[in-house]
Amino acid sequence: MSNRAYNKMWADTHEALHYLLQEELSSQDAKPLTDRVMIFQMLTSFYIKYVQIFRNVEELYEQIVHPQKRRIIHHVLEGVMGRILELKDEMVKLEFSEFHYYDDILQDLKLTPEALEIPIPRYFMKDKLKVMKERENILSRILSQSSIQVQKETGIKTLTLEEAIQIIQIAERARQGRLRAKFMLEIRMEEERQNLAKQRKASAMAPEMAATLIKKVWCGYIQRKITKKERAEEMIFLEMEPPPDFQKPSSTQLQAQKVYQQRQVVQEVHEVEYQQALVTIKEQVRSVEGPDIQETLQEQIRQWFIECRNITGKFPDYPDEEKGGSAAIFASKTPQEVLQELAAQEEKKKQKDKEKKEKKSGKDKKEKKKKKKGKADKEEEEEGWKMAESDFLPTVAEGHKTYEGVWQNRDERTNLSQKYVAELIKEDKRKEVEEEIRVQVDELMRQELKNLKIAVDRDKSTKRKGKKDGKKKKSKKEKKKKKKGKDLTANRTIDSLYEELVREGLLIKPKNIQLSDFKGEYNYLGTTLRQTDIEPMPSLLDVKQLITLYGILPLGSQTVHEKAPLVKSLLLAGPSGVGKKMLVHALCTETGANLFNLSSHNITGKYPGKTGLQMMIHLVFKVIMDHENHYLMVTIMFLCSSDDSVLW
Repeated sequence: MSNRAYNKMWADTHEALHYLLQEELSSQDAKPLTDRVMIFQMLTSFYIKYVQIFRNVEELYEQIVHPQKRRIIHHVLEGVMGRILELKDEMVKLEFSEFHYYDDILQDLKLTPEALEIPIPRYFMKDKLKVMKERENILSRILSQSSIQVQKETGIKTLTLEEAIQIIQIAERARQGRLRAKFMLEIRMEEERQNLAKQRKASAMAPEMAATLIKKVWCGYIQRKITKKERAEEMIFLEMEPPPDFQKPSSTQLQAQKVYQQRQVVQEVHEVEYQQALVTIKEQVRSVEGPDIQETLQEQIRQWFIECRNITGKFPDYPDEEKGGSAAIFASKTPQEVLQELAAQEEKKKQKDKEKKEKKSGKDKKEKKKKKKGKADKEEEEEGWKMAESDFLPTVAEGHKTYEGVWQNRDERTNLSQKYVAELIKEDKRKEVEEEIRVQVDELMRQELKNLKIAVDRDKSTKRKGKKDGKKKKSKKEKKKKKKGKDLTANRTIDSLYEELVREGLLIKPKNIQLSDFKGEYNYLGTTLRQTDIEPMPSLLDVKQLITLYGILPLGSQTVHEKAPLVKSLLLAGPSGVGKKMLVHALCTETGANLFNLSSHNITGKYPGKTGLQMMIHLVFKVIMDHENHYLMVTIMFLCSSDDSVLW
């Protein structure tokens, strides 16, 4: 596909997203629902539509080469991922089950079960590729050193004289046995050879009989070969066996792979150019527009000083940096409005002081009772189910709004190579430069205001004392916060702790297994069985989907991990050999996570005693919580392992 085709796909995806956001807003404004079937159908329809959008957006993020478009797509992609997890959480709370079936809805939407498969974003591994290689090198180096030490320890073992004699006797008896067996085999083969020679002499066959026999054997061989070929063709026709060239990629696949690799190279080149442009354009804006911005800010602030002085008869207090400095002054407010707000804040402080001194009266109790009754009446009126507030819908709506405002109607006929747009960078960097200059201007204007107050107003000493007292109180609180527990490994580096955990076998190297290697089929009769009050057995594809939703997506995206419904641990239960550990290793491979094996049979005897257990837990959590070493980004702890269950 060309750039124009992917831009068309992007437009179609945002059009579908636009209608879906409207449906979501209308459902939130609607009255609470009481029919569980209608609620579940609404949630599942939203879920399926978001999954389809997710698949399209993930493909767009991989194929589009424009760096600024990719940032908006990434923003929408994280929002859609989080919204899918929120809808899944709503369905779990509604149905009290982790497994859901959408047979009837798929039929209504005319979709196949493959449309429900959650794709794993490929940028999860691309962004961590360098880190993964570095970590693999560190792990292989530590493991090779530990294996050399083990070989040295095992090779130095000394034997007693009796043990050495016994080993020699065993080896000699084995050698004699092999010679005897070889001799008996030669005798048997010689006897068979003699018997065959006698039979040939006894049965002298005529040429015609010999030719018939040869023809019979040859025709049988040919017919068996033809039958085997026809049977293989029949099995391929019935799709019971793959064709012989099934594993070989076709010419179209090879061409698609080549185009994909070329696009990845172009993405990297455009990204480098974009990062360089961010620096150069910011410097240009600072050098060209910086002095004008500084002058206008100073003039506006001085004008504000004069207006406040004319209205109140005194100079105002300059806002602190925590409140935004001069940005709080010009937040679309006039000087009179700013002064009214300051006066209102002072009145609120006085009222709070009075309320603390006064005792609680009976009127307050009556008001509380009235409030409780009002809340109870509201809860009675609002019985039923209503969609919970979403943390990701604003993210999706923001990305969609940015697309409509910036990219929907932009003419890109002159940008065929899909490089960055300098105008957009200037708009963003102009705001950054203005904020940086504003901080400098605030420092200058504070000093100027201070000089003006010294020259005009002489009674400001009491306020300064209050500020100093407040600072002293903060320092005491900070001292209290700084108190921490003892560090059992204060004199050791994180690298040494990491190496110790690898040597002890607690931090293991996951197997290179993709989640796509876990094969499974969709449960086509799930809805039908539930309608007859029969709970269907979850299929392997259902388990695979849950691993993607609850494991891979939160671990792969920091935004999704922070805002999505929290799932702290997963328990995989089933008989031996169904793929529980395989799923854990696949999850580590897809997210680039570290794997800690803290199962009971693995830690037995390694850190004995109570102090040893404390040391082990301290080592593990100190390594996990370290953020300076980038090869310790994501962590999975493998807590329990048996033939029936795996907890992680």
